Amino acid sequence: MNRIDARFHQLKQKGRPALVPYITAGYPSPDATVAVLHAAVEAGADLLELGMPFSDVMADGPVIQEACARALEQGTHLDEVLAMVAEFRRKDAHTPVILMGYTNPIERRGVARFVEEAAAAGVDGMLIVDCPADEAADLCAALADKDLHQIFLVAPTTTESRLERTAELAGGFVYYVSIKGVTGAATLDTDSLAPAVERIRARMDLPVAVGFGIRTPEQAAATARAADAVVIGSALVQRLGRCERVDEAVRTVHEFLAPIRQAMDNNAPSHDQKQTLSA
Repeated sequence: MNRIDARFHQLKQKGRPALVPYITAGYPSPDATVAVLHAAVEAGADLLELGMPFSDVMADGPVIQEACARALEQGTHLDEVLAMVAEFRRKDAHTPVILMGYTNPIERRGVARFVEEAAAAGVDGMLIVDCPADEAADLCAALADKDLHQIFLVAPTTTESRLERTAELAGGFVYYVSIKGVTGAATLDTDSLAPAVERIRARMDLPVAVGFGIRTPEQAAATARAADAVVIGSALVQRLGRCERVDEAVRTVHEFLAPIRQAMDNNAPSHDQKQTLSA
């Protein structure tokens, strides 16, 4: 079983919402990334999103744009990203890792080759921002051949036809982009989440993760009451950018994520209660 499926099954049995931090590979420095990933798990992360640095991150705001630029300047490209995952796997065989990025570097490397290398490194899924369901058949087939999932984005503006196509291809979970715009650009409106999440659940039997605009324990807890997973990216990446040493980065991850994990656990209802709340 794919690690993503196994993890969400475990979480559902416990009535526990998933915490999914996003970390840009190679930021604040290449030698900090694996330690940061382990620190995130120690602080309560259930799944990990690892960003593949790219020069044209069109869906991301200035925080992640800067992180990607600095990571590339320090030599973090696809080979280094996969090596980081492989190193992480030496100590952690269970936490799912999802690569997040854009199609250009993957196509230049070759889709089949990259998927094979990612699977060998210990990757469990990919979220390719500029590869919507309408254009994803080839990548999905390559991933499925290695028992990896393609994670799709769904936005408030997603049409019914694209949502139906996403339902046909999606695996692992669906990532609901809770705001219009780029990452880190606005504050989450938690009151609008339940109907949006239920719109997705009505069309596919997959966990729904919510991201974009979540910065505080209170926002994370409110999100967890409607969704199966909470994704936090820019707020964490911004804090990591202030760290000059690996130990500082590790401490920052613990100090930021641990209160979020606690707030989610203290306030999130079980899956059955979520269904009741949204009915």
